[in-house]
Amino acid sequence: MHRASLRSRLLAGAATSATLAALVAAVPAGAATTPAVPAAAPVATALGDLETDGEYTQRFLELYDKIHDPDNGYFSPQGIPYHAVETLMAEAPDYGHETTSEAYSFWLWLETSYGQVTGDWEPFNHAWDTLEAYMIPTTENQPTNAAYDPDSPATYAPEFNHPSAYPSQLDTGVSVGADPIADELEQTYGTSEIYGMHWLADVDNVYGFGAAPGSSELLGPDHEGTSYINTFQRGPQESVWETIPQPSIDDFSFGGENGYLDLFTGDASYAEQWKYTNAPDADARAVEAAYWANKFATEQGQPEAVADTVGKASKMGDYLRYSLFDKYFKTPGCESTSCPAGSGKDSAHYLLSWYYAWGGALDTSAPWAWRIGSSHAHFGYQNPMAAWALSNDPDLVPDSATAEDDWATSLDRQIELFQWLQSPEGGIAGGSTNSWDGHYADRPDDVATFYGMAYTEAPVYHDPPSNEWMGMQGWGVERIAQLYEETGDERAEAILDRWVPWVIDHITVTEESWEIPSNLAWSGQPDDWDADDPGDNAGLSVEVTGYGQDVGVAGALARSLMYYAAGPGDDPAQLEAQQTAHDLLEAIWTQNSDPVGVASTETRTDYARFDDVYAGGDSDGVYVPEGWSGTMPNGDEIEPGASFLDIRSFYTDDPDWDRVQDYLDGGDAPEFTYHRFWAQTAVATALADYDRLFGEQPEPPEDTQPPSAPADVAASVDGTTVELTWTASTDDVRVTGYDVSRDGEVVGSVGGTTTSYTDAGLAEVTEYTWTVTAHDAAGNVSAASDGVTATTGQEDPGAPTGACTAAYSTAGSWQGGYQGAITVTAGDAGVQGWQVTAPAGLTTSNLWGGTLAAGVITPAGWNADLGAGQTATVGFIGSGTPPADQELTCTD
Repeated sequence: MHRASLRSRLLAGAATSATLAALVAAVPAGAATTPAVPAAAPVATALGDLETDGEYTQRFLELYDKIHDPDNGYFSPQGIPYHAVETLMAEAPDYGHETTSEAYSFWLWLETSYGQVTGDWEPFNHAWDTLEAYMIPTTENQPTNAAYDPDSPATYAPEFNHPSAYPSQLDTGVSVGADPIADELEQTYGTSEIYGMHWLADVDNVYGFGAAPGSSELLGPDHEGTSYINTFQRGPQESVWETIPQPSIDDFSFGGENGYLDLFTGDASYAEQWKYTNAPDADARAVEAAYWANKFATEQGQPEAVADTVGKASKMGDYLRYSLFDKYFKTPGCESTSCPAGSGKDSAHYLLSWYYAWGGALDTSAPWAWRIGSSHAHFGYQNPMAAWALSNDPDLVPDSATAEDDWATSLDRQIELFQWLQSPEGGIAGGSTNSWDGHYADRPDDVATFYGMAYTEAPVYHDPPSNEWMGMQGWGVERIAQLYEETGDERAEAILDRWVPWVIDHITVTEESWEIPSNLAWSGQPDDWDADDPGDNAGLSVEVTGYGQDVGVAGALARSLMYYAAGPGDDPAQLEAQQTAHDLLEAIWTQNSDPVGVASTETRTDYARFDDVYAGGDSDGVYVPEGWSGTMPNGDEIEPGASFLDIRSFYTDDPDWDRVQDYLDGGDAPEFTYHRFWAQTAVATALADYDRLFGEQPEPPEDTQPPSAPADVAASVDGTTVELTWTASTDDVRVTGYDVSRDGEVVGSVGGTTTSYTDAGLAEVTEYTWTVTAHDAAGNVSAASDGVTATTGQEDPGAPTGACTAAYSTAGSWQGGYQGAITVTAGDAGVQGWQVTAPAGLTTSNLWGGTLAAGVITPAGWNADLGAGQTATVGFIGSGTPPADQELTCTD
């Protein structure tokens, strides 16, 4: 099976998200206005105008310009990223000019790297604005959410292993659990709508459904613009070649008597309805990109440049929790449809599952709505970096009351999943399911388990198996590597210590060629998971069965190796990982660059399936039930015996079609050179990351402009202590600190975000005058503020003398490690410099906000001086068992 076909199933988060409730509709809802097109994103300026250096940074900018060059065709006239530049392409999207939530999430990463390199964050914000306008359904697209009942989230419909078992009959006799987060989300955001991306859209409306953003009805073939569609709906054997496209707004304008609904679900009657499916890995990747964008912008002194977008990413992460629950909110460990329905959070498996989905009636006079999670979790969809950000970064922790705890639990659970699935060779196996065979069937007695879920070698899709494609290794482990580089997580380090050598052993780079693994074969299964005593998985094994030049996968593998190499320590394996990543990126750039981007030639033997016809039983081909007939918007007939091509006749008008037709007529398999959007971004961001992590940083632009003078300086007297406050200065780059002078002598300094200072221990009944100056990172100093004069009073003999206090607390723990925090609080007199005795036996290689030496923690510099009652926090990753929460000794 061709490697591109291997990934043809991997974006299909829509798997078996059958519509789960049906009522007879009265009238179709009217169309709404299409959202305004966001302003076009700026194209990168000429290389000579950029304050950058570093060979790989310049290569990033060159590739960035190619991606944004309108003549290269990566974006639609609406500014939407296509899945690929080329149109004749069938894999997970069944047409090259469709788009996916995956493409949007990679676009955000591209603009994150651009902002890090240039300091320009408008393209990043523009990408999110476009995502919000065209990939998150509008109010008109999901009009009856208010009718959703969290105590009855959906009607059960079983999944089956082959499309010929569909339509799947709705069954009200199977109990479903309660949705534990719907009310919380509605209370938090004041709406019953879902803020998540639908996974698939027909950007040029090639199918002609016209399921447009902002519309509650199908606008048909005359609509010019993007259209929400879906494909995969019928079990793990339904490859892209066996799908029947359908609109996400089904008002029965096209298809059969009941639109497309009765191809997928069986019911007594059918209602016109809307339905969307979210691919959680894409939303998580968007959150992940927002974390790094916020980090980079903050380091540049301009966090406000991305603050609004980061807030939206936090909100998306709140709704992403729907992917952490079983499909029908049943408890983990199900082996029959009568297994317990969940209540509260006991239906959560806390893994990023293959999808979550939601839908409802189009008829607002007879409203209803449903929501489901998914019972299947693939390791390649997990994003522990996003889970860490959503549970640790104050700017990304969602607003809902229980979201932070949910993501903290998910972080640990996701890392454990990697540990459970790692083979002795190093590769990561498939995943787990709570619904055997898709309908909570009785599991084999010997199947390995993980928190009640069962091991499955190929989660969700079997044609081809979903864990044969090497890309899942790159996608999944890249996030583990980021977590390691950013936090020093020792569990992540242990996973990488085994995975990295395995990958490097299978990468070959020469001056003329290069290759990476493309196909994997698995045997055996892991041990039952025991968090306290993990097994060695001696019965699990992986073999590389094919090699190739997938530039996108290579970019993901390079990033994984780079983040590992940049992590704590200087192990020789890290140096080898860096060198391998360097050589791989060098080979791609010198051997695969072309005027449009980077690409390699693919021989598409899987295109023989364009004209496959279903021949009965478990055979391939598009399955249409006997007696069913309907039409596509262009008149293509949907009936038994139709092929993939028969219901997509527009392919025959493609300028490249003759090559496929020759192959179908007995000629050689066609060769194509594809420029997939996600693959270009994977390589581009790897180039930018290489210089960021290992190369010399670009020199900042010359800064000669001083900050403005602090204003409105005021003094408040309390005995012999004076509290000074002032209005913040402004600067063309960033204010990094303030110096406070008393009677012409500097007596103290504070950081650039602090606008107060406590001057204590002064003489009694004495007049003083204070001024404040601001400075920036380049050493430019503002003019002094106007002076403020005050007279001290009598010293208070009862004033407290303690300089500071400190307390330790555990933020989170796992097997072999924990995250701790020490909070320092200044006494009533403030403190200029402090030190804290560390908890006994503390061992850490990753501490932030301070420095640890000889059992004593000292401040980082910017948090050394604290006013009365002010606090500073030092965080760290510790090894071993966390100490008990305790008071620590703090002195000035």
